[in-house]
Amino acid sequence: MNRREIMAGALALTAGAPPPPQRAPKRIVSLNSCLDAMLVHLADRSQIAALSHYAREAHGSTVAAQAKTLPYTWESAEEVIALRPDLVLASQHSALATRNALKRLDVPVRRFKVPKSIDESRNQVRKLARLIGHPERGEALIARIDAAIQAATPAPSARRLTALIYQPNGFAAGPGTLVDAMMEHAGFDNVARRFGLKTWGNVALERLLADPPQVLLVGEPARGARSWADRVMTHPALKAVAHRMRQVQVPEKLLYCGGPVLIETAAAMARARAQALKEGA
Repeated sequence: MNRREIMAGALALTAGAPPPPQRAPKRIVSLNSCLDAMLVHLADRSQIAALSHYAREAHGSTVAAQAKTLPYTWESAEEVIALRPDLVLASQHSALATRNALKRLDVPVRRFKVPKSIDESRNQVRKLARLIGHPERGEALIARIDAAIQAATPAPSARRLTALIYQPNGFAAGPGTLVDAMMEHAGFDNVARRFGLKTWGNVALERLLADPPQVLLVGEPARGARSWADRVMTHPALKAVAHRMRQVQVPEKLLYCGGPVLIETAAAMARARAQALKEGA
């Protein structure tokens, strides 16, 4: 937006009239996997100049199939600038050097935080949809997310289960995280608090064995050679508490993003609860 457009908007507001509508961006670049998913669901295909390279990784992305048909970058400033974007979507974790370079060249960058609640996620969807010129798609997506969460929520009288997210290297989600809120809605009581977690953190295998929850929501090991971080999820010692703790797999790619990913997360949590109950949790 140039200075004349800014002044016109200010005068219109002073006069009590609505400001002139902003033009929807025509070339959008995303530098973050969670924003990739939102962009794929909300934007016209022609608006997407590039996604992040993470979007193509089936193990970590919920839009890998669509992403393989779209351009991508490795998050370098040179790549982004060459695409001549009129909007770049970044997160607080996007490469600082790239963000600084884009700022020096006056490339419009909008930075999004990691949502910590379902409400924050809804607000992000609404914000991005308006930003790219499709507010009605944002509202439709929010309605789908809410419907999925409602479908995954057991009746108030249903028995709740204690549970813990247990991803590679014993990485677990504590209070104040989006996945903690999703667990709550799905009928799980997150025990991360009793292990001292305040947000995300690691839970040692020894502590887990000493005080196991009813359900362990384990990650999905990567294909091919498995790392030591992956092996903690299937450690032989876990068999010693198998009669007290059921293991159910929830893919890691469903745990860190909001927006449309929550639709799949809600369904996965509901399946995990049903499987745990079926197995006698």
